[in-house]
Amino acid sequence: MQLNLPNAITLSRIPLMFVVVWLMYQHWPGAASLAFWLFLAAAVGDWLDGHLARKRKQVSTFGKFMDALSDKIFVLGIMVAMVELDDINLPVGWVLITLCREFLVSGIRMAAAAKGVVVPADRSGKTKTLTQLIAIGFLLGKPMVQVDLARLLPGTDFTHFGETVHHIGLVCFILGTFLAVWSGWRYIERHKALVFDDDPSIT
Repeated sequence: MQLNLPNAITLSRIPLMFVVVWLMYQHWPGAASLAFWLFLAAAVGDWLDGHLARKRKQVSTFGKFMDALSDKIFVLGIMVAMVELDDINLPVGWVLITLCREFLVSGIRMAAAAKGVVVPADRSGKTKTLTQLIAIGFLLGKPMVQVDLARLLPGTDFTHFGETVHHIGLVCFILGTFLAVWSGWRYIERHKALVFDDDPSIT
């Protein structure tokens, strides 16, 4: 497997997740803003890697598999970190629902891979991921607004603006959870033959 540019961008989301999570728990000036902008760069990379792969004709089995896996690691890692973060406090039950969905879908992918079939993310799954990325972006925006922007403009109260940003993020997160369940159900229905049928020719 050659590590081309699209695959490198795909894989970069995994270490970026650790950096973003670390920054979320730092309290020095600019940490919240840096976490937000690194997250945004990784989110743009989620679109860019596929675009470059198609443009350069570098679409590969590895790329299809790792693109979906990197998305899951990136999004779920940040969501789990947000459960205990004082400024955000994501509902743990909703995060667990998303975790269960992703494990189920990943299990189907592994069962398919064992039969020589690579199952890429479908449109509903991509919509779910996009909604989750938007949610995380708004949730990361709250400390950036209330901490870093307040430092840049002393004397200005950004409390209400920050809370509005936070509420938008929570609404998007709840919507993303519903989309996760819906797209996961469609995914299982569409590919259940790969798991329950012994005929490896079924795709």
